[in-house]
Amino acid sequence: MSDRWLYAWGLGSVAFGGVSLIVPLYVVSLGGDPFTLGVLAAAAAFAGVPGALTFGGLADRTGKRRGFVVAALGLVAVMAALVPLTQSIPIVVGANAVIWFASAAALPILTLLAVTDVPDSQWSAQIARLNTYQGVGWALGLFAGAVWTAGAELVLDPLAAQQGFLLACAGCAGLSCVAAVRLLPPDPRPGEEPTPRKLRRAIRRAGRFNVRGVTFPFSPVRVDPRDLHPSRLARRFTPDLTLYFGAIVLVFAGSAVFFAPLPAFLGDAGYGSDGIFALYLVSSVASAVFFDRVGRLAARHDAELVQVAGLLGRAIGLPLVALVGIVFGATAIGIAGTAVVFVLIGLSWAVIAVTTGTIVTQLAPAGVRGEALGVYSALMAFAGGLGSLLGGWLAASSYGLAFAVAGGLVLGGAGLVVLLWHRTAAVTALNRSAS
Repeated sequence: MSDRWLYAWGLGSVAFGGVSLIVPLYVVSLGGDPFTLGVLAAAAAFAGVPGALTFGGLADRTGKRRGFVVAALGLVAVMAALVPLTQSIPIVVGANAVIWFASAAALPILTLLAVTDVPDSQWSAQIARLNTYQGVGWALGLFAGAVWTAGAELVLDPLAAQQGFLLACAGCAGLSCVAAVRLLPPDPRPGEEPTPRKLRRAIRRAGRFNVRGVTFPFSPVRVDPRDLHPSRLARRFTPDLTLYFGAIVLVFAGSAVFFAPLPAFLGDAGYGSDGIFALYLVSSVASAVFFDRVGRLAARHDAELVQVAGLLGRAIGLPLVALVGIVFGATAIGIAGTAVVFVLIGLSWAVIAVTTGTIVTQLAPAGVRGEALGVYSALMAFAGGLGSLLGGWLAASSYGLAFAVAGGLVLGGAGLVVLLWHRTAAVTALNRSAS
């Protein structure tokens, strides 16, 4: 099977990367306050899981997967074009939620298409390529946003420059939709679809790293309806897995408390749209650069301890952004200091992305590992939605308080991971002594 179709999804990912930040900036330009940004982010987060479950379930029942991916990309193009044509914040919030509904809907279906007519031994490599094209596209979308707004704002007012970039993102999504019609792999024939268990193993081997999670932490990585059997999973929850899911909720809620009002904070600190895009890009690139290094480190050492180190760095980094921004603003020292902190935040995401899937897989009973990873992804979105609302509400009165709470929640998650490590270490020591 040709890989040309990956260019179609990569082009769509450029649109997603650009939209992820330009919409919040557009809301700020329309007069939206930090709480409005929290609502915007929460709506996007809560739309994600239903999108994946709805489209995924329909695709499973009909067997027509290509059509659902094309429909999702078309929906993104229409909504991205609608946003700059309105100055109604509620309409923008609704259109943005639809965009991320469609994004989450396409992901599990694309994973299935990626392994169509591919030998089992190459599934993981093919899924990894899909992740790479998606990550590069997302980063290019942020880069395009920085370049576009830097140039356009020399001749246009900021609102008009943002509207122009939104239309460019809509055009990019439209081109992706047209390319997908021509290039997407055919739907698997009955009896040729990969079994859920084999596909889950391939996804785990390929890795669950997603660059967009660096600065967009409230979107589910993948939610496949075949991965979610809550009643069976609840019966087989172990105390350690439950404890770790609690840590996940705290970490992603804390991350969302930080990122939801962040565009408004950076704007108030004196950064233009191009500077904000550049900071987000710096964090994404840093995460991508460190990803393989973190993976090698996690393979040599205890994944839980490696994750604790990353979470501590994140807990420090989130409130540090407020401190640097409040003290130095968009001065040369402030820009350099903020960029360094964003590198730290990107590195911390690489640690979280590498180690979380490993820890969930280790803690979950063998028969429900796939479901456990699906629940992890759903919890990410749920915690992100709640955290976004909390972050917007707190930032409306004090950015410093909001970012301090964000760091505190991540620190609480790190504490639970430390407790988990002590529990598992004690059990291991007891088993060794018994044998």
